Amino acid sequence: MLKLMTFGPAFGLADPSPFCLKAMILLKMAGLPFETEVGDVRKMPKGKIPVLVNSNGQMVPDTTLMRFHLETEHGVDFDVGLSPAERGAAWAFEKLCEDQLYFATVHERWLIDANFDAGPRSFFDAVPAPMRPLVIMMVRKQVKRDLHGHGLGRHSRDEIVTIANRGFDAISAYLGDKPWLMGETPCGADASVWSAVAAAAVECFDSAITRHVNATSNLVAYRDRGLAHWFGSEAATGQADAA
Repeated sequence: MLKLMTFGPAFGLADPSPFCLKAMILLKMAGLPFETEVGDVRKMPKGKIPVLVNSNGQMVPDTTLMRFHLETEHGVDFDVGLSPAERGAAWAFEKLCEDQLYFATVHERWLIDANFDAGPRSFFDAVPAPMRPLVIMMVRKQVKRDLHGHGLGRHSRDEIVTIANRGFDAISAYLGDKPWLMGETPCGADASVWSAVAAAAVECFDSAITRHVNATSNLVAYRDRGLAHWFGSEAATGQADAA
C-alpha cells in the first residue's frame, strides 16, 4: 500500500495544499490504492509535504518527481491520447499553476493579516501558547523571505493580483466549455490546474484573486466537477483511498 504524507483536511478541501491535492489526484488517476497520513515537514527529505512513501519505505518528495515515479515505476501515462503539442501545452499550464499561481495563493493566505487569521493561524494551535506568537512570527517571516526570493513577493499586492488573475484568465480561456483542460477526459495537468483553481477559490479568504476565480463561471464549474469526480465527500472526511 502506498502512503501519502499530507497536511490533512482544511478549508473545505481534502488538504489546504494544492500540491497535496495534486498528489492525491495523480494517485487516483493512476488507479493505485493509497492511504494518507498527516506528516511532519521536519522529518521529510526536503523539508516539504507531500511525500509519497512506497511499500518498501522509499520516499519520493516533490509532486513532479512523484509523477515521474508513477510513470516509470508503474507504467502510467497521464496524458494518453494527447498529441505531442497537446502534451506540451498541458505541461506549460501545469507549471503556470505550480511556479506562479501557487505563490500568489500563498501570499494571499499567509501575508494578509485577515486571511492569515481566517486560515493558517489555526495550523499553530498545537504549539504551546507561550511559544505560539514567536513561532508564528518566525514562520510568516520565512514565508515572506521565500516569496521575495521567488520574485513574486517583490511586487505590490495589486501587482500580484493582476499577475495571478491573468493566469487564471488564461486557464479559463483555454478550458472554454470543455469538461477538462485538454478535452473530454482528465490528463496529468488537470491534477495541478484543478488544485490551483480549487485552492484559489476558497471563500474564507478575502482576496481579489478569490473573487475573480469565483466570478469566472467555467472555473467554478471545473472546480465543482473535479471535487465531485475525485473527492466526493472526502473534503469533509479526509479519506483518500483510491476507488
